[in-house]
Amino acid sequence: MIAAIKDSISPVRIRAATAADMPAMIPVVNAAFAIETFLDGTGTDEERMAEMMRKGEFLVAEIIAEEIADGVAKAGAAVKGARRIVAAVYTELRGERGYFGMLSVDPSRQGTGLGRVMVEAAEDYCRKHGCKYVDIVVLSLRPDLPPFYRKLGYIQTGTEAVRTSRPLKDGVECHGITMSKVL
Repeated sequence: MIAAIKDSISPVRIRAATAADMPAMIPVVNAAFAIETFLDGTGTDEERMAEMMRKGEFLVAEIIAEEIADGVAKAGAAVKGARRIVAAVYTELRGERGYFGMLSVDPSRQGTGLGRVMVEAAEDYCRKHGCKYVDIVVLSLRPDLPPFYRKLGYIQTGTEAVRTSRPLKDGVECHGITMSKVL
């Protein structure tokens, strides 16, 4: 899937991730989840991501670099044709219900519509695998997320005890807000 993102020169290609993508995905996930200061530790690591890959599948958005100067890349610029992962989302098939989580967009690309594109890719993935619904769980300490997902057609269906991959900081209380959408 190729997607055009506003304010982006390079087209974004969405594809299934492989284990070889983990070194590029982990920094994107950790940077995107750095906002969650109420949790201890980093968002993910190779062990946690590998475990998730055994249960489900990650989709990644990558750009193909167009930058090159006089045949030699400038400091910090990518070599023309190099691929760079700029977003990821975890998907899991659960019968007629799909699930996605760990939606991560490189902070330099947030606000460009890439998060919405990744949600649509996760929904398409679930739909193509026979799912009729898709479920998500957002943390109550992220009040910015339910309105974002409501705009995309999700409705709150309940709450649940939080099961984060990292421990909550001492004294912090949090629960999961479950949201669903008919595909």
